[in-house]
Amino acid sequence: MMIARAISQVFGVGLIKPAPGTWGSLVALPLAYLLHLAGGPVLLVVAIICAFVLGWWATATTTRGLEDHDPSEIVIDEVVGQWIALLPVSLGAAMSGAGLLALWPGWISAFLFFRLFDIWKPGPVGLADRRHDALGVMLDDVIAGALASMCVLVLAVFAHGLMGV
Repeated sequence: MMIARAISQVFGVGLIKPAPGTWGSLVALPLAYLLHLAGGPVLLVVAIICAFVLGWWATATTTRGLEDHDPSEIVIDEVVGQWIALLPVSLGAAMSGAGLLALWPGWISAFLFFRLFDIWKPGPVGLADRRHDALGVMLDDVIAGALASMCVLVLAVFAHGLMGV
């Protein structure tokens, strides 16, 4: 149970107040940077898959027997969703040979769009959240991350494709 709690809370990050979900998203940024440096977008995808599976297990274990299926201290789902939102930035850096930090507008937009979709919970994000189980806890952030990722891609096409920057 202790390891499940540590994973679900991302080793205490979920205990930071206020807004533990935002803190979880913020801590995902330097972790994504390190993953990108170590293995590019491929390692980031592997980490997303591993964190999703571990997060699903940890969330199910941590919330077993509780009325609240999604306590605020569980933030592994935010890490996974934020990493998904950052995938186009990692991929763009790898394809262009640019340093990852040079793509800072992508980092900022990925963070802001992910937080927007995670908090607002439009359409399929809210549908996943309403599952009221550990899979729903993880899936709503996966979907929010995917929506944020699409927004990052649209902004990149606009900035680089249409404007020629």
